[in-house]
Amino acid sequence: MIDLLFEGGILFMSILTITLAASIGIFAFHLIKKTQDENQFALIKSVGLFALVFGILGQFIGLYSALQHISQVESVSSAMLAGGIRVSSITSIYGMIIFLVSYLMWFTIKLIHR
Repeated sequence: MIDLLFEGGILFMSILTITLAASIGIFAFHLIKKTQDENQFALIKSVGLFALVFGILGQFIGLYSALQHISQVESVSSAMLAGGIRVSSITSIYGMIIFLVSYLMWFTIKLIHR
């Protein structure tokens, strides 16, 4: 699992991990405080959405970099291309997981505070 953090790019993956920690922190805060403010609940979804968009941005930047290197080499094997696409997809998958976790936490908070 730690391998994926380094393989996906330390900058993007560390920011996504901080985003996950923030989302969990906001969730824990709302469980303890038991606020009824809808705007406060929406913050969890917003953090998750940021993670999703940031993960997709990481993938696009990774793909751009990979395609730039491929255009310089001019010939590349299909295995190497598939490996590059796999590595660039790590940030998007991680961002999607964080989004889903954040959305589930938001849904849980909404059910608890009805």
